[in-house]
Amino acid sequence: MSWKGFIPAISTPFAEDGSIAWADLDTQLGWLQDETLPGVIVAGTTGEWFSMSDAERAELFRASKRCLGDSMWVIGGCTAYTAREVIVHARAAEAAGLDGILVTPPPYIVPNAREIVQFYQDISDATNIPLCVYNWPRGTGVDLRLDVLSEIVQIENVVAVKDSTGDLPSFLRSQYALHPHVRFFNLPTSPLGIDLAHLGRSDGLMGSGAVLGAEHPNFWRAIDRGDLEEAHRLGQREQVIKDDWNGGGYGTVFGNRPAIVKTALRLRGVPAGFVRRPLLDLTPAEVDRVRASLHKLDIETVEIA
Repeated sequence: MSWKGFIPAISTPFAEDGSIAWADLDTQLGWLQDETLPGVIVAGTTGEWFSMSDAERAELFRASKRCLGDSMWVIGGCTAYTAREVIVHARAAEAAGLDGILVTPPPYIVPNAREIVQFYQDISDATNIPLCVYNWPRGTGVDLRLDVLSEIVQIENVVAVKDSTGDLPSFLRSQYALHPHVRFFNLPTSPLGIDLAHLGRSDGLMGSGAVLGAEHPNFWRAIDRGDLEEAHRLGQREQVIKDDWNGGGYGTVFGNRPAIVKTALRLRGVPAGFVRRPLLDLTPAEVDRVRASLHKLDIETVEIA
C-alpha cells in the first residue's frame, strides 16, 4: 500500500435542518485538495458515521469519489456493531471505487480477543477491499494489544493499523513489531514522534479534520526530506491546538470533536456545516476558544453565524 503522511478523517457537512449539504462537501474536499492532503477518510468518527443512515453513508462514499477521482486516496469509515453491517458498508465502498475502508472493533459491546479476530476475518472473507484496523479504546471500550493485533494483521485484506491508544508504551511495542508487515499510523507529532518517523518507524497520522490545512501533510514531507527543523516547527504549531482542545485519551476539554473541527474550518471560511444530534454545536464562548487558538497561530478567521 502507498498510504502515507497525514490522512484526515473529515467532517460531514450537515445543514442546520440535519440534511447533508452536498455542495458544501464538494467545496470542503476541493479545499483539502488545494491544501495538498494526500487522502481523506469519510464517514469516520469526525464524519459522524453513527448518526447516518446506510443510504447516506453509501452516497457519501460515491459523492467523495466523484469529487476527488484518483487525485487523493478515499478511505471509507465502515464501523458498525456487527460484521454483517460492516460488510454492507464495505461493499458500498467497493462499489464506489474507494481505496480502502477503516473499521474499529464493534463499539459498546466490548468483545473478547477471539471475537474481535473473528469479526475482522468475517469482514475480509466477504469483501475484497484493503482494510485498516482502527484501535480506538475511548470509542469502543477495548484496547487492541500486540497479541491481538498480531493475529488480525495476518488476515488477508488487512493492510494498515490506525492505533489511537492512549498507552504510548503499548503503541510503541505494536509499532515496532507490526510496522514491517502493515502500514502503521498515529505516531504523535512530538519530538519523539519526529525522531521515530525519521528512523522509518511510522507511515504517518490519520488525524481529525485537517484544520491546519497543508501544514499537516507538510510535517511528514519535512521528515521525508530530512528537514527536522521544519518538522519541529510544524509539530509545535499542531501542539497548540492539541493543548487547547484535547483532553486525555483522545477526548476534548470542551464541546465535542466534530463540532470543534467544523467550527475551526468554518472560521477559516471552509463550509464544514453543523453537527447532528445527539451532538450539539459549540456555544458562543466555545467558538471564541477555537477562534483564539487559530489566532495564536496567526490564522485569519471570518465571522460565522
